Amino acid sequence: MRILVISDIHANLDALQTVLQEAGEIDQVWCLGDLVGYGPQPNECVELIRSLPNITCIKGNHDVAALGEINISLFNQEAKESMLWHQSVLSLENKEYLRSLPERFETDSVTLVHGSPRNPIWEYILDPYVARINYEYFKSDFCFIGHSHQPIISSWDVNEGVLEWGAPQQNAIVSLHNRMIINPGSVGQPRDSDSRAAYGIYKTDSNKFEFHRVTYNISAVQSKILDMRLPFRHAQRLSGGW
Repeated sequence: MRILVISDIHANLDALQTVLQEAGEIDQVWCLGDLVGYGPQPNECVELIRSLPNITCIKGNHDVAALGEINISLFNQEAKESMLWHQSVLSLENKEYLRSLPERFETDSVTLVHGSPRNPIWEYILDPYVARINYEYFKSDFCFIGHSHQPIISSWDVNEGVLEWGAPQQNAIVSLHNRMIINPGSVGQPRDSDSRAAYGIYKTDSNKFEFHRVTYNISAVQSKILDMRLPFRHAQRLSGGW
């Protein structure tokens, strides 16, 4: 099977549409949360995700915040401003969809979470120390995460006690082995100094994961952000990938 793995769309419809087109023929989609927050088109993004066949989607912290189920005082001021707007414009149907999403999805072979296996909504896995701890919190071979907006790959060799950790090279193709934690990066708001939308393709037949980037019309999204009177910083950061 050919599975599209995406995360952190953040109401960026242009980026999402470009990724779906660029990915080509796929058998399944795994979406790792944060459909909304920051961007100018939350309803359109949720509706597009809802329309996809064979999709497994989990919720992220911004999805929960859009439902008013967490205290957004924990967000920075700009994120708080855009979240209040998202809460006001999201349709009841789209809110119900977000509410229906699980925090965690598990099979014998894979675990899907937004933040981390230990804390699926909030925890960031940003360093090898936190990654090592989190291997104790899932039983499957592979765990796919989002939340940090940065492509990351980690492996843990239980027999040798060796942990590997790092950012993948551009267009890297990785053979999945041992136990692994993989972050495909962000579709709608990358934070690794690369403005291109990030996504991954998991090929189950060959057991390989491909990291991909694709250019999309950033200026069009920036204009939409400003038209909606959302914080300027949300538009500005898209150009630099920060």
